[in-house]
Amino acid sequence: MSDYHFEEEDFQGTKVKSSTLLRILSQVRPYKWRVVAFVLSIASVSVLESTLTWLTMQIIDRGIVPGDRQALTELLTVYGAIYFVFAALVFAFIWFAGILGERVRYDMRKKLFDHLQTLSFNYFDKTPVGWVMSRVNSDTERISELVTWGIIDVTWSIVNITAATIWMLTINWQLALIVFVSIPVLIVIASWFQKRIIVEYREARKTNSKITGAYNENIQGVRVVKALGREAANLGEFSHLTDEMYRRSFRAAWLSALFMPVVQIISSIALGAIVWYGGLQAQVGGITIGGIQAFVGYVTFMLWPIQELARVYASMQQAVASAERVFSLMDEQPQIKDHVGAKDPGTLRGDIVFEDVKFHYEADKPVLRGIDVTIKAGETIALVGPTGAGKSTIVNLICRFYEPSSGRILINGTDYTQMTLHGIQSRIGMVLQTPHLFSGTIRENIRYGRLNATDDEVVAAATLAGAHDFIATLDKGYEEPVGEGGVLLSVGQKQLISLARAVLAEPEIFIMDEATSSVDTLTEALIQRGMEQLMAGRTSFVIAHRLSTIRRADRILVIDNGQITEQGSHAELLRQRGHYYRLYTQQFRSEREQAFELELEPMVS
Repeated sequence: MSDYHFEEEDFQGTKVKSSTLLRILSQVRPYKWRVVAFVLSIASVSVLESTLTWLTMQIIDRGIVPGDRQALTELLTVYGAIYFVFAALVFAFIWFAGILGERVRYDMRKKLFDHLQTLSFNYFDKTPVGWVMSRVNSDTERISELVTWGIIDVTWSIVNITAATIWMLTINWQLALIVFVSIPVLIVIASWFQKRIIVEYREARKTNSKITGAYNENIQGVRVVKALGREAANLGEFSHLTDEMYRRSFRAAWLSALFMPVVQIISSIALGAIVWYGGLQAQVGGITIGGIQAFVGYVTFMLWPIQELARVYASMQQAVASAERVFSLMDEQPQIKDHVGAKDPGTLRGDIVFEDVKFHYEADKPVLRGIDVTIKAGETIALVGPTGAGKSTIVNLICRFYEPSSGRILINGTDYTQMTLHGIQSRIGMVLQTPHLFSGTIRENIRYGRLNATDDEVVAAATLAGAHDFIATLDKGYEEPVGEGGVLLSVGQKQLISLARAVLAEPEIFIMDEATSSVDTLTEALIQRGMEQLMAGRTSFVIAHRLSTIRRADRILVIDNGQITEQGSHAELLRQRGHYYRLYTQQFRSEREQAFELELEPMVS
């Protein structure tokens, strides 16, 4: 397992950036009227709650103490009516919170999903899937909680503190001063704790992403893990990550837990002072019994929200750390994108020209060192050469998954950077060495090549690709589920479905990248037959280590160290007795030796 680390994850400092908070709040802008109703309902709940406390004072002083039943009945009736409205408003703001939270969560995940599809391959080359999944799932969850329950707690606390302040000053301003003295102490303590809590939560989130990445790697590579007996080693590496996550989370939880009792101790001291001084005031008629009871209620009414604000602030640290990670993904710009004035090419049925094309994935590590070649429309080009020579890079450039570091690629005489990405990529069909199938049925995976295709067209594409016969033998035929990534099918079956998908798409340029390297001889023959029909009349590129599969290509380009060292037909290259000749004869000799060994096995046994 890799110890993933990315520069954008290194958020330093302990301050919450106001720009990040504003950006979080901007997520609710499309629902501003719902937010207004949401905030008003919360504020109304707080006002009514403080009013109920005041009514309690009136019930004691005007009803219970003097024994006035009529006043008591009237006050209790008003109390009950207000409490009914209070309960209705509580239901309203919780309902608003639920709806708003789900909408924000949905919108953010949709934005992230859409944005991920615009990013270039270079982003996915350097970013593990686990990190992306952590942003899309757990981080968006924290943000949605902040803009709903965070708003609830903050609004409730501010209104409660304001209402309590007004009522306390109205009842007895001397007692109110005792409360006001304790507030700066609480603010200083909150500031001290938040600086330490935010660091621990950010580190915890970073470690959580590493854990998600490790989960993803081990699940995807479970066959390799079991085949190599790596369970114990991987568990040890995973345990190291979980231990780090535990330590960071423990420190954050310990600081948060310590903060609450410190605040409560200060609150208790203030409350004790109020009860003592209130008792003295009551003896001289400075305050009534109901007034003391109400004042104690308002003290709790004020100090409890301050404690809640501290808890919300701790939660906000987590949400802001998550938001920084989510927004860093949203701000990631695709390296390959449509240039200003780019147009749909209309067709790619024309010559493809490489003009001194150079390319590198990393600076000072050239992959292509100057490719100059013209591919005629409808020509089948085979690319051969050692691993790492640059064969797949050439076809990736044709698909414009990447763009040349220098030089140009022209299609129909036009620099393809002046064409839209969709205009190019929607007209190219690819069958890769490791085919990828999506969860669903065989029919759905083939139809992925053209979503509006009819069932008959799906069957026709499968037949042309040589996949129909094996599909017909399955229990559910075209409705057979393939499993995640096609795990329920063999490699050869997945490759045939992948080829059928490309056939259905009717591409103008067709690319086969090592598509037959992992299949048996019979499946290879089926794929070859389907390829020949698909490549007829189309510009095609074939990458293959098995040189027997490319003998019929119009032209073979031998790629070595990022350059074209030889080119010509199969026969022409054999006559040259160069690098291709050595590759072909060596492979032919190896295949003959393997066949001879297979013939000897029955005799030996």
